[in-house]
Amino acid sequence: MKIQWKFSAVLCLVATLVGASFAQTAATPATTTLSAAEREAALKSLQATHDAFLKSIAGLSEKQWKFKPTPDRWSVAEVSEHIAVSESTIFGMVQKIMTSPATPEKRAEDKMTDQQILQMIPDRSHKAQAPEFLKPTSRWATQAELTKAFEDSRKATMDYVRTSNDDLRDHFGPHPVFGPLDAYQWILLISAHSERHTKQIEEVKADPNFPKE
Repeated sequence: MKIQWKFSAVLCLVATLVGASFAQTAATPATTTLSAAEREAALKSLQATHDAFLKSIAGLSEKQWKFKPTPDRWSVAEVSEHIAVSESTIFGMVQKIMTSPATPEKRAEDKMTDQQILQMIPDRSHKAQAPEFLKPTSRWATQAELTKAFEDSRKATMDYVRTSNDDLRDHFGPHPVFGPLDAYQWILLISAHSERHTKQIEEVKADPNFPKE
């Protein structure tokens, strides 16, 4: 399936959703829980991208942490902040989606496969601007504090995937590029988003002017 990408308005692919108004009706009783394979796939992806991100920032000096390849490009610290703040933002949106009634009839409108989300979102050949509320603003004073915030958010997501009996496949949130995605696919997007920006960190580290120590 050919998907037309329109990244000019969003970088993390959630900009128009976080501020959207979702119905506050109590969720309907769970009818379609995740399969063992779906849980395993999501947890495997979340764990792998968790590990990759932490490895990418491990052992960096203060100079390396704050190095900017050019004035208009983000440092490792800034990219890391974007990852960390997006973690809780996207998961919070998933929780909002789950407060609205199940709409299994929207399955026919969901044109994206799980694999497409995991493959297309990390593709760094498509560039865009982050929305203002997800841009880095020095929310955390130290790398350690930022890392803890990321770890806490990712743990909450993984605990939810591991234990939830919610019908994640029957609750949908509109995506500005892909159309309706189910809640499970939004969780996969959390993983794919961090992979995308971990690649960005590696690009910064590969800059010829990146400090040696």
